[in-house]
Amino acid sequence: MKNNKLSKVVIVGGGTAGWVCAATLARVIALKDCSVTLVESDAIGTIGVGEATIPTIQSFHKMLGVNEGDFVRECQATFKLGIDFKGWGAKDSQYFHPFGQYGREFDSVSFHQYWMRANRFNDCGELDEYSLCTLAAQQGKFVPSSNDPNSILSTLGYAYHFDAGLYAKFLRRYAENKGVKRVEGKVVDVAQRQQDGFIESIKMESGQVIEGDFFIDCSGFAGLLIDKTLNVEFEDWSDLLPADRAVAVPTENVGATKPYTMSMAHAAGWQWRIPLQHRTGNGLVYSSRFMSDDEATATLLENLEGEPLAEPRTLKFRTGRRKQSWHKNCLAVGLAAGFLEPLESTAIHLVQTSISRLLLLFPGQEFDQADINEFNAQTEREYEFIRDFIILHYHLNQRQEPLWQYCRDMQIPESLRNRMALFANRGRIFEREEDLFKKASWIAVLRGQGIEPSRYDPIADYKPGERLLGMLQEMRELFKSGVEAMPTHDEFIEKHCKADASPVSVSKVRAA
Repeated sequence: MKNNKLSKVVIVGGGTAGWVCAATLARVIALKDCSVTLVESDAIGTIGVGEATIPTIQSFHKMLGVNEGDFVRECQATFKLGIDFKGWGAKDSQYFHPFGQYGREFDSVSFHQYWMRANRFNDCGELDEYSLCTLAAQQGKFVPSSNDPNSILSTLGYAYHFDAGLYAKFLRRYAENKGVKRVEGKVVDVAQRQQDGFIESIKMESGQVIEGDFFIDCSGFAGLLIDKTLNVEFEDWSDLLPADRAVAVPTENVGATKPYTMSMAHAAGWQWRIPLQHRTGNGLVYSSRFMSDDEATATLLENLEGEPLAEPRTLKFRTGRRKQSWHKNCLAVGLAAGFLEPLESTAIHLVQTSISRLLLLFPGQEFDQADINEFNAQTEREYEFIRDFIILHYHLNQRQEPLWQYCRDMQIPESLRNRMALFANRGRIFEREEDLFKKASWIAVLRGQGIEPSRYDPIADYKPGERLLGMLQEMRELFKSGVEAMPTHDEFIEKHCKADASPVSVSKVRAA
C-alpha cells in the first residue's frame, strides 16, 4: 500500500488567515516530511478591521498549546462575554447575546422552558438574570470560566477582542519557530499542469519559482488562485444581506473597558465598537444602496466615544461564498473563500474551521474527489448556517428606514423560517453537534428581535411547581452573588495579563 503523502504545501497570502493555516499545519504536520511555505508581501495591506472573536477560538489556542496570558498581552487583547445590540428591533430596543448558557440544565427540557413555565404563575425575573455572562457584562466584571460542572462559572463563556495585526505576527512567530518558511514578495504568475489544470507552481516578482503539491489561497478578496487562476464561481448573497461597505477608524479608549462588543443599528447599517487594551476599534457596516460613503463616514464620526487615531478608511465587499472552497489542489481560506459581515464575529472562526476540516480530510498526491466533495459540503452547511443567523438580526425589526423595510419584507431561506416558527410555537431550539451557534445564542437573538413563544414545552409541566420555583430562586441568587464577587474586567487584566507599554515583545511566545 503506497500512501503518496504530500511533500510541499504553499500558502499564498499572510494576515490572520495565512498565519492561522501556517501555525495549525506546523503544529500537526512533521515539517521534515512536508514543508510549509507562506508567501506574502509587506507591500500588500491586510483588511484587519475584524478584531472580535467567538468562544471557539479557545479550542484553537488549546490545540496550538498557546498560553492565554501570553496571547492577551502580546495582542493587546481584552475579554468578550458577548454582544450588546442596540436599536436592532425598534430604535430604542436593546438586548444582549451572551456567550454562556442560561441557567443550569435540570433534565431533558431546556432551562428556558422551565423559566417560561414558572413565569406564568410567579414573577421569576428576566431570563438575563440567569445568565452569568449578561450579569457580568452589565457590571463590567470578568473572570475565566471553569471546567468544573458544579461551579456556576461553568455556565460562562467568553472570547476575545484583539489587534488583528498583532495576532498575525503572534501566529507568525509561532509558525516560524516550528519551521514554516516565509517568502517575501508578490506573486506575478501561476503555472498549471497541462493535463488536469492543477496548480504546479507560483512565480514571484523576484523571478523565484515556488513549486507545491497543495496550495492554500489566503490572498483575500483578490482570490489569486481560487478565482483568477481556477475561476471558481462565487455565489452572491447580496439579496439576503445587502450591506456591501464598511468604514473603520480606531479611537482612544474612554472610561472603563467593556467586556463585550457593542453593535448599534443605524439608518442604513450598524456600528461596531470593540475595546482593546491600547485603543478602541470602530466601524460602520452599511449598504451603498441606502447610504453614500460620505454619509456613512459622517455617521460613524458623529458616534465615536474617543478621539480618532487615524483617518477613516472604506472597504468594499460582496457577501457570499465560493461554490467550491476546495477545487483541484487548491483550498481557499478566509476572504478568498467568502465573506459574511462581522455582525457575529465569525470571520476568524471560519478560517480556523477550514484548516481544521482540511486536517480531517488531508489529501495525498491522488486528491480523492470524495474527500474534496465532503469538505465542500460541510463548508457549504457552515456558511449557510451562519448566513441564516445573521439574516435573523436584520429580518425581525420594527424600524421604518428603507434598508430595514427591505430586510423585513425580503424572502428569507426556508431553513431560517422553520427555526423561527419552532421557537414562536413552543420555544423549541434544535441543535446539531457541529452547529456554531448553540441554543442560548438563538434564544437571545430570537427573543431580542421580538419573538416570544406562545407556549412552552408541555413536559415542563411535569416538574412540581414549588420545587421549580425554589430551584429558580436559588439559582438567581447564586448568579447575582457570583457576579458581585468578581473583579472588574480592568482589574483582572491589570493583575493577570496587562500588555507592555513598550512595543510588543517578540520573545514571550511559548513553543508548544
